[in-house]
Amino acid sequence: QVQLVDSGGGLVQAGGSLRLSCEASRRTLRSYDVGWFRQAPGKEREFVAAHMSVGTTYYADSVKGRFTIARDNAKNTVYLDMNSLKPEDTAVYYCNTVIGNTPSGFWGQGTQVTVSS
Repeated sequence: QVQLVDSGGGLVQAGGSLRLSCEASRRTLRSYDVGWFRQAPGKEREFVAAHMSVGTTYYADSVKGRFTIARDNAKNTVYLDMNSLKPEDTAVYYCNTVIGNTPSGFWGQGTQVTVSS
């Protein structure tokens, strides 16, 4: 089982940008499908984006055109570039291995993203 560590969250004003990182330890991410999820206060955790090992990407409708998921196999890291952030993007963001858009591994501690209006 690959172990993932997510980081890069912070406080940003609406319209701003952040880059989240999901780094693997112990094993290479190259052969894994990886996704980002988020959980806002009082809400269920939801799918945000996924990057398949073959290069295909998927996005939730709410983030299409604003977020970009990409991977750097040399750094064993998957990134989530978030632009045009909105207050409703405020949540704890988590990365995980996925099967389709369903999480398949263990959850890490997550990284908090707060977007102020």
